[in-house]
Amino acid sequence: MIVEQIESLNSKHGCSVPLILMNTIRTHDGTLKVVEKYFNRSVDIQTLCQSPSHLINKGQDNEDESYHFDHRELSLSLKNSGTLDALMLQGKEYILVVKYDNLGAVIDSKILNHLIQNGTQFCTEVAPSTSPDFRGSIFSSHEGKFQLSENAQMSDKHSMEKFKLVDTGNLWMSLKAMKKLVETDELENYPVSKSDLYTYAEGVLTRNSARKNPANPSIELGPEFEKLGDFRSRFKSIPSIIELDSLKVMGDVWFGTGITLKGKVTIVAKPGIRLEIPDGVVLEDKEITDPGDI
Repeated sequence: MIVEQIESLNSKHGCSVPLILMNTIRTHDGTLKVVEKYFNRSVDIQTLCQSPSHLINKGQDNEDESYHFDHRELSLSLKNSGTLDALMLQGKEYILVVKYDNLGAVIDSKILNHLIQNGTQFCTEVAPSTSPDFRGSIFSSHEGKFQLSENAQMSDKHSMEKFKLVDTGNLWMSLKAMKKLVETDELENYPVSKSDLYTYAEGVLTRNSARKNPANPSIELGPEFEKLGDFRSRFKSIPSIIELDSLKVMGDVWFGTGITLKGKVTIVAKPGIRLEIPDGVVLEDKEITDPGDI
């Protein structure tokens, strides 16, 4: 159904709208076999595989497995696969995200034109609430702003009286805004994801079992580290943080290679001072403001 809709849309408007399918490890191979049947259709069908780290319910025979899906995971998959950059190079500006069970989803060009004309970065499609048996996300208005709630958390009577709109599960997203958010998120998580706290293989991050604390360390970096390029230039290599509880870095600080951080570490360079952390040093429960504190 969706393939025919996109094929008709491309023919009508003389465009090339691709179809991107987000799969889990369990469904990926099956999806590829189905996609092969549409090889001769005039629709560019692409596939992405969701990280198994989002598995929230593992069944005994893998048939009852369920995965948590969120738009952050989609955004990261699009970026890491190179699909996000490829779409932008093709001149694509928006992406419509549709849940797998929404068979009635339709690509509405009126909505797309509205987003372009108003420079809207994110937009969710809603519909009137008509059924008391509806279970899902619903919208209410509070002080001029919409709020999203789960209908299952409230009584049917209360829901139908107060909430007039339901979430269809369709979300329009600006690719430029998506890329910006992904890069921001990537920078915030970069020190942790690139450290020895995780290993990366076949697109999956695996936590180091040597870490006893179930929580990740808290890391606060100053404005000197805001851009990813600046961050990379200030670290010869990412320090070992398996035993780190928290790290705070402010000012003109530069890190050598082979550094180990443990416990609570605070490094603050005084104004006008370049503070270099030497290669191979081990810092445990330290407050550093000048080279003599190392």
